[in-house]
Formats: sequence, structure tokens, C-alpha cells
Amino acid sequence: MSEQIDLYEILGVSREATDEQIRRAYLKLAHKYHPDKTGGDKTGEDKLKEINAAYDILKNPDKRKQYDAYGAMGAGGLRGGFGDFASGFGGGFSHGADGPFEDFFDMLFGRGGQRRRGARPGNDLQYRLSISLSEAASGVKKNLNFARQEICNDCGGAGAAPGTKPERCPVCQGTGQVRAAHGFFSVTQTCGRCRGTGKVALNPCRRCSGTGRVRLNREIAVDVPAGIDTGVSLRVGGEGEPGENGGPRGDLHILIEVKPHDFFVRDHADIICEVPVSFPQAALGATVRVPTLRGTAELKVPAGTQNGALLRLRGLGMPDLRGYRQGDQIVKIVVEVPARLTRKQREILRQFDEGRDLRAYPIYRRFMDKLKKSTGG
Repeated sequence: MSEQIDLYEILGVSREATDEQIRRAYLKLAHKYHPDKTGGDKTGEDKLKEINAAYDILKNPDKRKQYDAYGAMGAGGLRGGFGDFASGFGGGFSHGADGPFEDFFDMLFGRGGQRRRGARPGNDLQYRLSISLSEAASGVKKNLNFARQEICNDCGGAGAAPGTKPERCPVCQGTGQVRAAHGFFSVTQTCGRCRGTGKVALNPCRRCSGTGRVRLNREIAVDVPAGIDTGVSLRVGGEGEPGENGGPRGDLHILIEVKPHDFFVRDHADIICEVPVSFPQAALGATVRVPTLRGTAELKVPAGTQNGALLRLRGLGMPDLRGYRQGDQIVKIVVEVPARLTRKQREILRQFDEGRDLRAYPIYRRFMDKLKKSTGG
């Protein structure tokens, strides 16, 4: 009996997982088995294929409902027969992989081979784009370079050598379909030789080796909107791979990663930074210069400012991605105690401490009151 593969198990989620939990699990696994992480390891590549295939089913409510009704399927149907896996650039993904897995669900959803013989949309691609926090704050135009499958110009996508034409497939006899068994099911599935077209190039095109596709470089410019954050995906319609039988191109999904900043930590639309001040500045009050996303600005530190106090610079944070508001910059004050003192400075501090008035130290006074109550002193 063949090994049973559970799509939920592949993504590491329960059957009760929400759509968002499934999406997060997929993104985490896709990152883990990204070719840049695995070094192009064959095992990692196969695992990424399984992850993408499982996610293609579970992200679609109708497909997921059908799958839940029919349960897990044999490992052979999932791991075998994926055909050309369109990895895209920088670790792309395909949601059009051919093979027994997709044919099995085609049977469940009532699509059969007819859908395959008609127009089919091309594969989507994924691109990871890293930008700085300053670029995220102001918005930026970026040029993206990537490789994708294109229709071969020599054969026009037919796969046959120039001057020849594809001929009837000897496997399916031109029907585009063959019968295959999957466990208890016997289904009609797309012919693996001709990919459902009913025709094959017996004299293949030299440029594309009969596939009808070649891999070419592509460069496009995209506008990254102000206020974008890590994890947001931008979709560029029609910049994926070409469809089959006249189908539309897939889309390009740009996954944004905002790089860490030297000074700032982002909290939604607000940004937070720590600024050190001396004890005299905190005690007497001072005006200090602090970094901002637009350069530097002056910040007034009130007299008696405590360590850890949060001061706010209005409107100097990140813009809201939807344009609703502008965030603030929050400055966390760090009162720095001098690590070295001169003899004169030590004497001055001793005199200062000897004459201290507890009314000037409300935090210390509250602490001592609590201590006395707790100890009965």
C-alpha cells in the first residue's frame, strides 16, 4: 500500500487552521527551502515542489473543501510527475505544475482534461526585494532583473524545428488524455508526453529542445509605495510566465523586506530610537540633536527627565500605507551615568547628595514607603 501524504502535514498545520495560518506556514517553509538557503539541493527542491503543490490546494476554499472530503492521497501522486518546475528567479513558485497530483484534483473538481486542452494562465513568479527604512518611508522606484520562461521565437512555442509541425502524440493518440489509477480511483488525466495538447514535436526545435520555451532575462521598473513594511507583497500583473494555448501570462509577486536601521525600530507607523543624555542634561533640561529619517532635529528634554522617558516628535514617523496618517518618532531617553569622574567632580556629587531633599525624588520616596510597609519597618 502506498505511503499516504497529508497536505496539512506538509505545511505543518492542523486541519482546523485558518487561511492566514496556512499562508504563514507556507511562507515560512518556502523561505526555509528557498534555493538560496539549500544551495540548490535536490532534496530541498523536491520539498519545495511539495510545499507549493500543497499550498495551491489549501489556499483555495473550494479545492480545500474537496480535499477535506476525499482525504490524503498516495505519495506517488504528490511527489512524482511534476514536470518542469518553474522556479522563477530568486526562488520562485509555480501553481501550475503538471502531474498526477493536479490531475487527481482535476477529477475531484470536475475539470478533467478539457481545461488543460484550452487556454491556461502562466505560472506566477515571486521576487524578494530588500529596501532601506528610508526608502520605505518615502517610496522608491526599483529596477528588478530576473529570468523567466518565454515562448521560443524560432518555433513560435510549438516545439517543432522551423519548417516542421508537431505531429499526433503516439502515447495518447492525439486525445491529450490517458487513463491512470490512483489508489481506489481510476481517472482520466492529462498525457505527460504532450501535456494535454495531443501533439508532440518529433523533430524538436534546437533552440528550445522541443519545449517551446526558453529562459530569458527580464528587467522592469516598479514603484514601491511609501509606508510599505516587511511581508507586504506587491503584485505586477502580466509579468509572470506565458500561458499555454493562448492563455494569459501569470503575475509577478514582489515580497518586500525592509532592512534593519542603525537607529530606528519600527512600530507600525511610529519609529522608536534611543538617545543618550548626561545626568546634568536630564536633571537641568537641555536641547539635544536626534536622528530622524529626514536628517536631524532638535529635541527639548525637560528638566527632571527620568531614564526611559518617552518623548514624541509628531509627524516624523512612517506614512500609513493607505495614506490615512503620518506616524510619530518616539525618542526613548537613556540617562548615561559617567563611567569616570575627576576628584573635583566626585566631591561635588558627594556634596550634592548630602543635601538632597527626598521631595525631589518621588520615585525613590515611593519605593522606600513600599519597602517600609512590606518589612514592617
